[in-house]
Amino acid sequence: QRPKAQVIADRDFSPGSSVTLTCSVKPSSHSWSYYWHRDENTSKPLELNSPSNGEIIISENGIYFCRGGRGQPIYYTEYSHSVTIDITDTNMPAVTQQPIWPEIYYGEKITLICEIQGHQTDWVFEWMRTSRDEPWIQNEMNITLLFSFHEEYFWCKGRRKSVPHSVTSWSAPFKSKRVNWQPVSVLTVSPSWLSPGASVTLKCAVQPPSTGWRFYWYKALPDLSHKYGFAGHRHRGFYPSEAYHFELLPDSINGTVQDFYIIQGQKHTVGYACRAGRGNPEYSMDYSKPNFVWSADSYPAASLTVSPDRGQHFTSEFVTLSCGRNSTQWRVRTFSQDKYFTLPYWIIWDEINASTKRIRAHWTCSAVYWCESESGEFSNAINITIYDDDLILVNPVHPVSEGASVTLGCKLRTGNFTSSVAFYKNDKLIQNTVRGELNIPAVSASDEGLYKCEHSGKVSLQSWMAVK
Repeated sequence: QRPKAQVIADRDFSPGSSVTLTCSVKPSSHSWSYYWHRDENTSKPLELNSPSNGEIIISENGIYFCRGGRGQPIYYTEYSHSVTIDITDTNMPAVTQQPIWPEIYYGEKITLICEIQGHQTDWVFEWMRTSRDEPWIQNEMNITLLFSFHEEYFWCKGRRKSVPHSVTSWSAPFKSKRVNWQPVSVLTVSPSWLSPGASVTLKCAVQPPSTGWRFYWYKALPDLSHKYGFAGHRHRGFYPSEAYHFELLPDSINGTVQDFYIIQGQKHTVGYACRAGRGNPEYSMDYSKPNFVWSADSYPAASLTVSPDRGQHFTSEFVTLSCGRNSTQWRVRTFSQDKYFTLPYWIIWDEINASTKRIRAHWTCSAVYWCESESGEFSNAINITIYDDDLILVNPVHPVSEGASVTLGCKLRTGNFTSSVAFYKNDKLIQNTVRGELNIPAVSASDEGLYKCEHSGKVSLQSWMAVK
């Protein structure tokens, strides 16, 4: 009966290093030569320079066998039992994300890093993700995020270059956050109506809120090459960014960490926009909807006028708005209270010519109107209220100069006053009159405020009278 070889593995080894295997034949004899096989005992013997005592040093994973042989022709012993060697590195890899953001968005780029503690070189890497395999040998994976209703999982493992079969186990699964649709930038301005010498504060918010953003600030300049606004007898809505191009404000080329921007010395109506971006390469949002700081003072190039010349009007009556010149270079624009550049569907808008428009509303509404030119100029702005009731205040639509005489009135839709009319300033009664008029012979700064009138239990809306 043929003797059988025996194999002994040195179990006291450090993971990631090498293992000593010893082959022997009992009874011991120095006349034996030893032959080693890996994975299958029918494989070609390994070409190893084995010591005479049958020891070999290996650094590759596999199933190992041995047998002895002597004489010529060679007399072989039976194969030894198998020894499975799995030289797995115990340094557990971990997947981390950079930048670390609590929310991530469609189209944003992030980097996943496979970290092996204490080992930054001499490694190649393998990645796995739930959507597909990643044949990637670097420790960093750059990915562009696409929208998904489900989280995705990532794993990585490392292998030493110098020890090809020395591999780590797979990392713990890294769960990516659910990818959200793109956020939006929202701009607010304060104050919304200019006063002499006041600074203007722009504030940009990211909706829904998230972190890590830089903010860019722009002036909105009209682009009359677009067919924006209203045409024909019914209005057409549009996206504000189609009607404007944006010019970076000073000190905003590289963005600001602060979410606010202060402007000094603004005197005329102007539009602003903002956007936010983060990351490298930068992930940028779209521009915010333009927001405006209004000036009621006339601008030298053009002045918006209204006929009838008052700030309040009855529903169903025609109101004409004009930029003061019959030119294709100026257009009447509007900004409704819901902050969109469209009017409610119950307002009919007629275009008399490029710079003159006529409106008629069937329900109560309020909006700001102004003129824009192709060269990027803005006229004064006026606030028009159309009221679906029988009583309105007749008030000046433009600011009144100090020292000038002004008359406020109360007007019925039909008929005449049958009793006295009460006038209020900032909700305080200032005069009762049977004529339905309030005359101020010489206006002063103290006359600025909110006015309304009352007759027979009916009360008009309030309107602001500005004094310059």
